[in-house]
Amino acid sequence: MQDRLSLAPEAAAQEIALRSLSVAAHKRQRILVGIAGGPGSGKSTLAADVIGLLNDRIDGSAARVPMDGFHMKQAKLEAEELEAHKGAPQTFEADAFVQLLKTLKSARSPVSVPGYSRRIEDVVPNAFTIAGNVPILVVEGNYLLLDTPPWNEIPGILDLSFFLHVSPDVTRARLLRRHAEHGRFQPDWIERHVEKVDMVNYEAVEASSPHADVRIDLKVER
Repeated sequence: MQDRLSLAPEAAAQEIALRSLSVAAHKRQRILVGIAGGPGSGKSTLAADVIGLLNDRIDGSAARVPMDGFHMKQAKLEAEELEAHKGAPQTFEADAFVQLLKTLKSARSPVSVPGYSRRIEDVVPNAFTIAGNVPILVVEGNYLLLDTPPWNEIPGILDLSFFLHVSPDVTRARLLRRHAEHGRFQPDWIERHVEKVDMVNYEAVEASSPHADVRIDLKVER
């Protein structure tokens, strides 16, 4: 049965860290902890906070694995005429992401992981390296719990999963700010993209929430 909690972000980070430590102690091997949620739900910030708490306890005990590094490269999106749908499930290299998680599950040597830059709005290959001796990997992304292939392989790879719920109004406001942050997009494009793409993705991700071990309704105002 799914646990459902209502927590402020700081308390949520502490809860995720404590549960992760409990699972790691029980399994005594590398574990993957998933943090899923819609666009703008605060996954990246919360994942960083969880990793900070774990590494404050034991340095080098946790690292972050973001799904964002598996966006299709901008040139491929344009070539396949998917640019207008950027951020939707079909605009990710999902097979490669699933394979990375499988590799990380058993890896005992360093593994390079791609990242994503909001400044250039594109993928950065080999953005960072996951050391082979890190026992807890915090995986974060929108589509970790989708029930369509190949995404539906991910819950079986994760040892523990969390879903973050944030209201649609808060989500919309955050996304409008995010897209405007680096001045790359015109206001009309931003509003259209948020409504036609981001909020549609938000609904799809919300529908995947029952697949999480723990759902956390985040207490946030903006």
